[in-house]
Amino acid sequence: MKLAKEAELDLVKIAPMAKPPVCKIIDYGKYRYELARKEKEARKKQKVIEIKEIQIRPNIDTNDLVRKVNDAKKFLEKGNKVKMSMRFRGREMAYMEKSKKLLDQCAEELSDIAVIEKPAKIEGRSISLVLAEKRS
Repeated sequence: MKLAKEAELDLVKIAPMAKPPVCKIIDYGKYRYELARKEKEARKKQKVIEIKEIQIRPNIDTNDLVRKVNDAKKFLEKGNKVKMSMRFRGREMAYMEKSKKLLDQCAEELSDIAVIEKPAKIEGRSISLVLAEKRS
């Protein structure tokens, strides 16, 4: 404590549970500033991955499907995950297997830049699959 007062700095316990406790003579304000700056830098470098959803109808036309696939490609290139889902109404429920093949076809078209994270799965009145960007 005497050395800290002479240097006009603070005495900070680094490891208070150790025997004997470990202390360090530092400028506490500067130390807190450095910690805050490191924490801010770490937060800045983090990447938040979003899941973008693309909804498709079972009787979608080919040009509309191409546009939806291109949208999915853009999302994947930005680093997001894509959830492609298809909802069914009324009599469309009878053609679920055919529609599942349509989702698999979309995944096949995106196979050069994406991998299937969750395969197409029937959940009640909808089918969905999740695609993620390929790691190189």
